[in-house]
Amino acid sequence: MNPWHALALQLEWGADALLAETPRSRLRPSPAAERPPLSPSPAPAEAESAPLFLFPEEGRGGEEKEEMGALGRARRLAAAAHSLEALRAALEAFDGCPLKETATQLVFTDGNPESPLMLIGEAPGAEEDRLGRPFVGPSGQLLDRMLASIGLDRRHYLITNVIFWRPPGNRNPADSEIAVSLPFLYRAITLVKPKLLLLLGGLAAKTLFQSPQGITRLRGTWREISIPGLPHPIPALATYHPAYLLRQPGGKRQAWADLLSLRARLDALRSETA
Repeated sequence: MNPWHALALQLEWGADALLAETPRSRLRPSPAAERPPLSPSPAPAEAESAPLFLFPEEGRGGEEKEEMGALGRARRLAAAAHSLEALRAALEAFDGCPLKETATQLVFTDGNPESPLMLIGEAPGAEEDRLGRPFVGPSGQLLDRMLASIGLDRRHYLITNVIFWRPPGNRNPADSEIAVSLPFLYRAITLVKPKLLLLLGGLAAKTLFQSPQGITRLRGTWREISIPGLPHPIPALATYHPAYLLRQPGGKRQAWADLLSLRARLDALRSETA
C-alpha cells in the first residue's frame, strides 16, 4: 500500500495525533467528566512491599495453586509412610506428577535397604521404565561393573532416583516434577537411614546439595547433607552418571578416583563399627 494512502486511511479512522501522553478511549467520556474512584489505589511503595500471597494455597494462579496442592499431597503421603513398602504404595496412589501419565510404571528402589550405602540417580530410562527397576539399562550395567571393581554389588547398597517415573523421551525433569518427587525421596532416605550417599549425575548432585553448580564442580568432594526427619547430616559424594561416561569415556579416570574415595570411606565406616 502507498504510504500516503495509509496515512489518509489513518486520518479517516480518526488518528489525528502521532503520540499521546496516555492512551485514550474514544468510547468513554473525557477525563474531566469521569468520576474519581471510590477508594484510592495503594501507593506504589505499598504495592511493591506487599507479599504476593499470604498462604501457599491462596493468591496464586490456577497452575501455581495446583502445583502447590500436589506438593502438599506429596508431603502428606510421604510423611504417612512408615516403611519402604508403604512409601511405594503411596507413590502408586499419588497423582500429582504428570510423568506418571506417560510412563509405563513406577521405578522405585532396588538392592539392600539394610546397607549403609544408598545410591541416588536422576530418572529412569527406557529399560528401567519397562522393567520397573532402577539402573538396569546400559548405564546401569556400566554402573554394576564400576561398583564391582571396588567389591560392591546390589547386596551392598540400595539404589533409587530423584524422579520415579521416566520423563518422555528421556528429557530433563521440570523443576515442578522434581519438587513433588523430593518429599518421597527424603522419606525414603529417612526410612533407610544410610550412613553414606553416592549421588550419580548433575541432577542428583544439584538437587541434594541444593547447589546451582554443575557436576564437574560438585563431584569428588564429600559434603554433609541435612535430610528432613534425620537428626544428623549424612556424608555424600557426587560422581558422574554412568550414562555420561558412556558418552564421554574420558571422565572414567575421575569416576574411578571417586569410587576409590567411596571404598575408603566404607572401609573406615566398617572399622568404626567393628
